[in-house]
Amino acid sequence: MALKALAVAAIGVAMSLAVGIDSAKAADKLVALKVVDETSIPKSLTGNAGDAKNGRKLAIHRKKGNCLACHKMPIPDQQFHGTIGPDLAGVGSRYSAAELRLRLVNPKVVNEDTIMPSFYRNTGYTAVLKKFKGKTVVAAQDVEDMVAYLMTLK
Repeated sequence: MALKALAVAAIGVAMSLAVGIDSAKAADKLVALKVVDETSIPKSLTGNAGDAKNGRKLAIHRKKGNCLACHKMPIPDQQFHGTIGPDLAGVGSRYSAAELRLRLVNPKVVNEDTIMPSFYRNTGYTAVLKKFKGKTVVAAQDVEDMVAYLMTLK
C-alpha cells in the first residue's frame, strides 16, 4: 500500500511540474528574496500584496499551482482532491504568510525529504527538459497570490 501511495505521489508531482512549468509566465531571473532562520520569507517577492481570488484560481488550476493534485482543500465544488500532502483546511491558522511563502518558493529548505515541488526556483533540478531550464513553475506574483489565498483558509 505504501509503495502504491509513493508511486501515485511521484506521478502527481511529475505531472504538476511538467504541466505547470510549461504554462508558467516564468522569468529567467528570480527576484531577490531573503530566507530567515530557514523557516520563512518575510517580505513579498514583488513588494505587492497578493490577490486571494487569483490565488484560489491558481490553487485549483490543473496547469499552474495545482495544489489539488496533492492536497485536500476546503473547496467542495472541485473534484479529485489529492491525499498525499497535508489537508490545507486551516493552513492559514497554522502558518504565517512568511512561512507559507517559503513553502511555496522552496519547501526543501524546511524539509529536505519533501516531494512538494519548488514553485519559485530555477536551478538545482535534475533531468529537466531544455525548454524548462532556468524557468520557475509560477511567477513571483503568483506566489504572492497563492499565499494570500492560503491565508484565508483559517
